[in-house]
Amino acid sequence: MSGVSKREILKYIGDASQLFGVKDYRFNGGKADGVRAVDVKNGAGIEFTVLPDRCLDIAYFSYKGVNCSYISKTGIVSPQYYNEKGLEFLRSFYAGFLTTCGLRSMGAPCTDDGEELGLHGRISNTPAEEVYAGTDWTEEGPVMRVKGKVREAKVFSENLLLEREIICKYGENKVYINDTVENLGYREEPLMILYHINLGYPLLSSKSYLVAPSVKVVPRDSEAEKGINEYNKFQIPTPGYNEQVFYHDLKADADGRTFAALVNPVQELGVVVWFNKNQLKNFTQWKQMGESEYVVGIEPCNSIVGGRAKARQEGLLEFIKHGETKKFNLEIEILEGISKIKELESMV
Repeated sequence: MSGVSKREILKYIGDASQLFGVKDYRFNGGKADGVRAVDVKNGAGIEFTVLPDRCLDIAYFSYKGVNCSYISKTGIVSPQYYNEKGLEFLRSFYAGFLTTCGLRSMGAPCTDDGEELGLHGRISNTPAEEVYAGTDWTEEGPVMRVKGKVREAKVFSENLLLEREIICKYGENKVYINDTVENLGYREEPLMILYHINLGYPLLSSKSYLVAPSVKVVPRDSEAEKGINEYNKFQIPTPGYNEQVFYHDLKADADGRTFAALVNPVQELGVVVWFNKNQLKNFTQWKQMGESEYVVGIEPCNSIVGGRAKARQEGLLEFIKHGETKKFNLEIEILEGISKIKELESMV
């Protein structure tokens, strides 16, 4: 829909919301009470919900009425219920299409450098400030934009700022997530970030499969070793299933661009996550085939999910210097039709 003019569209409608745009509101009732939400629809089938009170993460995501995301049994949870101790993060882990893990730690709980760290860090349970949600008319047509700043700071300790912008263009089958992390403090800080992208039913089914240009796939533990030969295949919800996690080394082009995708050939639908290995050097796959916990995680990240202490021990821990900024860019693309799916598969 590139080049669609505002005046031309307005000939057919009274208000653009019947075709595309954003809707800003708050949840009522239960643990979601008061949580700010922004619904985005782009007029071509993509609809998703951004939660400014939860790090501007994405909860619901669908394409032409087909759900692509996974919402856990907790439902949407306000950040006021967050408990950072140990595994208590899971009581607030609604999952959604995107949960951001970080910024100074992610992965397993641990104690590192005298600091007790819970599962996946605290940033996903932090509300954003200076939030903007609206539609901008550009030469390329309408652009839906949600942006804001998320602060991770502590007196006598860190001062990190995540600036996020989520962009979705009218008529396009893509969503862009552009993040900048800045160290506003005066000391070097650990920087760990993982994009926990969670794909669920009915996009995920026993017919679905993972597509990724994997050079090497390593099971995280003995449980994952049991499924290494079928890491890219999925089954029906299985009683007593224990999660399996795999580390992938992905091929990338000369600029570092690479991808991972979940494809459902029956629906002729796929979700591709494009990212850059120069920004996010690792890719983790989460396979959870349990009853009511039926989800696949596509997780670009800059470290391992073994926790910060293990990352430091293995020399994998990244740092951000005082005054430094680092950028992370993801592109979510919807593939529709067998020809588009085959084209992606030819890149593996």
